[in-house]
Amino acid sequence: MKIRKAVFPVAGLGTRVLPATKAMPKEMLTIVDRPLIQYVVDEAREAGIEHFVFVTGRNKGAIEDHFDRQFELDETLKARGKKAEIDLLAQFQPEAGAMSFTRQQAPLGLGHAVWCARDIVGDEPFAVVLPDELVLNTPGVLKQMIEAAEKLGPKSNVVAVEAVPEDMTHNYGICGVGKRSGNTFEIDGMVEKPPKGTAPSNLSITGRYILQPEIFNILETQERGAGNEIQLTDGMKKLAESQKFYGLEFAGERHDCGSRAGFLRANIAFGMKRADLRDGLRAEMKKYLES
Repeated sequence: MKIRKAVFPVAGLGTRVLPATKAMPKEMLTIVDRPLIQYVVDEAREAGIEHFVFVTGRNKGAIEDHFDRQFELDETLKARGKKAEIDLLAQFQPEAGAMSFTRQQAPLGLGHAVWCARDIVGDEPFAVVLPDELVLNTPGVLKQMIEAAEKLGPKSNVVAVEAVPEDMTHNYGICGVGKRSGNTFEIDGMVEKPPKGTAPSNLSITGRYILQPEIFNILETQERGAGNEIQLTDGMKKLAESQKFYGLEFAGERHDCGSRAGFLRANIAFGMKRADLRDGLRAEMKKYLES
């Protein structure tokens, strides 16, 4: 099963990290020296994704600008002999025509955002990547998922899952666990934020999905669910009536960068993975911890 396209829902308002996101898209918040959106695009690229579909909203133009050529900057760097900087920018520059942008226009939920990408995705399986969730690992989560999907066969849907504390399951979408094979298992039911003590497992659905195109027909008439929004989980539950869903317990350390604590933690974790920053960062953290 070849996965060529990935959908990035980036229309959210980022209310959990206001006022930082009042005038800046949350996806452009910086982890070390790159915006969040760059990390997830790089993850998708590593997984073999060829076309990147962004579902945007108002005030999200900076995302499109980030992936465009900046001729003034390029010329200035050339004039100053900044070859290292030129090579760095070239490394992240997408090929012409590899990115598409469409508008959600109204905050109607994740399911609605995915549905907005229907005409660009077309009739083929695709990935959904939530940009405010980063995972430290090589290979990345999406590559792990695509490799698993290729073994599972056609018309298979795969979601990335992570174990959470039992007393926190009511804060997440949780899946039931069926027949297991290694770190992959058949999903036996999905529930969005189950009441305390009723969760079928402690495995939460995270921000990476591989879905079949039939999901679009379901989302088109999907009724609003939790939060009065069109929930992707509700659409997946309906699709699961006719297609198999699998969970993948991925390798890696997940960071929820949509929260203040998660954002700070991600900066430390990704900074410590950088050989050019590690020693200095460790020394600074030790100084503040001792004071």
